[in-house]
Amino acid sequence: MLLTRDFSHYVKDVDQEVAHLDLAVEGVTCAACMAKIERGLAAIPDVTLARVNLTDRRLAVEWKKGVLEPALFIDRLAELGYKAYPYEPVRAEVEESERSKFLLRCLGVAAFATMNVMMLSVPVWFGGDLSPEARDFFHWLSALVVLPCAAYAGQPFFLSAWRALSAKSVNMDVPITIGVTLALGMSLVETINHAEHTYFDAAIMLIAFLLAGRFLDQKMRQKTRAVAGNLAALKAETATKFVGPDEIAEVPIAAVRVGDIVLLRPGERCAVDGTVIEGRSEIDQSLITGETLYVKAERGTQVYAGTLNITGTLRVRVAAAAEGTLLSEITRLLDHALQARSRYVRLADRASQLYAPVVHATALLTVIGWVLAGASWHDAIVIGIAVLIITCPCALGLAIPAVQTVASGAMFRAGVLLNAGDAIERASAVDTIVFDKTGTLTLPELDVVNAAAVPADVFHLAGRLALASHHPVAAAVARAAGAKAPLSGVTEEPGRGVRALIDGEELRLGSPSFCGADFEANAILSEDPEVSVVAFSRGDQRTVFAVRQLLRPDAAKTIDALINRGIAVELLSGDREPAVRHAADALGVGAWRAGVTPAEKIAHIEALKAQGRTVMMVGDGMNDAPSLAAAHVSMSPISATHLSQATADLVFLGKELAPVLAAVDYSRKAMSVMRQNLTLAIGYNVLAVPIAIAGFATPLIAALAMSGSSVLVMLNAMRARRVRLGGR
Repeated sequence: MLLTRDFSHYVKDVDQEVAHLDLAVEGVTCAACMAKIERGLAAIPDVTLARVNLTDRRLAVEWKKGVLEPALFIDRLAELGYKAYPYEPVRAEVEESERSKFLLRCLGVAAFATMNVMMLSVPVWFGGDLSPEARDFFHWLSALVVLPCAAYAGQPFFLSAWRALSAKSVNMDVPITIGVTLALGMSLVETINHAEHTYFDAAIMLIAFLLAGRFLDQKMRQKTRAVAGNLAALKAETATKFVGPDEIAEVPIAAVRVGDIVLLRPGERCAVDGTVIEGRSEIDQSLITGETLYVKAERGTQVYAGTLNITGTLRVRVAAAAEGTLLSEITRLLDHALQARSRYVRLADRASQLYAPVVHATALLTVIGWVLAGASWHDAIVIGIAVLIITCPCALGLAIPAVQTVASGAMFRAGVLLNAGDAIERASAVDTIVFDKTGTLTLPELDVVNAAAVPADVFHLAGRLALASHHPVAAAVARAAGAKAPLSGVTEEPGRGVRALIDGEELRLGSPSFCGADFEANAILSEDPEVSVVAFSRGDQRTVFAVRQLLRPDAAKTIDALINRGIAVELLSGDREPAVRHAADALGVGAWRAGVTPAEKIAHIEALKAQGRTVMMVGDGMNDAPSLAAAHVSMSPISATHLSQATADLVFLGKELAPVLAAVDYSRKAMSVMRQNLTLAIGYNVLAVPIAIAGFATPLIAALAMSGSSVLVMLNAMRARRVRLGGR
């Protein structure tokens, strides 16, 4: 019977030419594993991308559509010694949970054996008058405790090494397995031959320390994955959709289309992006806005997938569903950040790849060297075992990925998403930040700035009339007025405004000339030239609304903090000079230019770079995409156009500008910790390896030193999430 495997359900289209598949891969434990998998798949013709995410052991593969079958990748991974299957978040979560429990069980067994064998070893170490028979008795007891415990607790390393050797390759676990096996085997032989020393304690302690490090690493990665998991938990799988005027049905989110109307009841999370068309409620949109307080939702309010409805019932017209929502976009950016790797990570990867052949050769040459120097084979092998153990580059393999994992999670909690693997490195070197104004230093929504001066009844009527217009300035009036019910019989005059007849009285909303309010509009513009104006007329009564984008609430504080950190701040905007000057004065920015074209922005950034500046560009909008690409590193708000987001190296959430400061602070801290970790890892090997080769380190001391270096690196990596934001 011919078995066919169809994985097309899991394949996604990147574009018209490239397909994408996510696979969960078992047995990926280190940078060497990642490199072997990526090289093995990249060697397949027509594969355009093979990237392993060690955090969740997920492999992203992209290839030219219509050329390769997805099953080919699973077969290739099997040849490399790894079991793989299509990545499903729920299944992956269960697998990771089971792996954590298994590691914890192994650690418990190893710790139990370590404590007991240490008690048995103390009399041998310090019992100077211990008889040979008593010493043999303690050695046999140690063997009885250690051998079965090591066989069980060492499974994570033994199985990984066996898979690698079966695929005719090596990984970090191969020399660990060789070292442990040699130590146990030699100890058993020594016990049988009534020797004075055995190394049962060193072997089981090595396993215990390695398991402790691997378990801590697993929990750290789970913490970072929890961020993505929390996002996944915000995604509703179904939606309550109107299938008739008064008929609703609960349908899978895949069955919801743009333009559909869904019902959002109290206590439910919204499954779509859309606009409220009926109802009033309070909602929690902290994921998008960063605001933890509930906000009012009524007709015209935008809601996003993941929004929690608190009180009333809402009807929402769908603007985007499933993978098109803003929540899905945030999740993709976070996944990309965890998959991407920086120059420092690649450096550590390459160093780890060299580990197995170098350490095997070093251990072998050490044994041969000691034998040639006159040592016994017993002593030479013991020294070789110590070299195998002490040179394990676990610390080096963890030095950079651990920091990047911690920093990525911390930056997300501060409202920053990475969109490039080396964004942390590049952002840490920034000494100049160039801001766009509209939508970047200002909030994306327009606001009525003279609302307090408008009579309530006039505001209410103007808002209801504004609901009939699609113009953004009219929308700002409707939103500020809290209008919910549009007026009937409204007609629109393109380019001028809208009008309606109410109780024999004509109402108009639109340009000042359309409403006969040029005098009033000119008076407002003379006082505040940067505002936009929209007029409302009711018979002989004229009212002019002044509308503009407000600065982000913490913009001045953030700019001041950046300047205090020694970063030069400039403002480049295509907006009118009065508006740009007002923003620059309010923020304390001395270097600014108005009316700048996209080409001029690029030219200015290039000029700054020619002066030796390291420039970050922060902007949104289509016209900022070229300058974002030209800068050393770039950043966009989540409200930016998709093109800008795709170009930017970092994306920030919420209404505040603080994430820009957070990006700089966390990047600088992360780079400092990365350098410290590399120094620790390399320094450990520089000091420890000669000591081991010289014969001054027993296998027990080697186990303590190697495991201690790994734990130290991971604990130091946790410092990357501690940054004092907002201060000097």
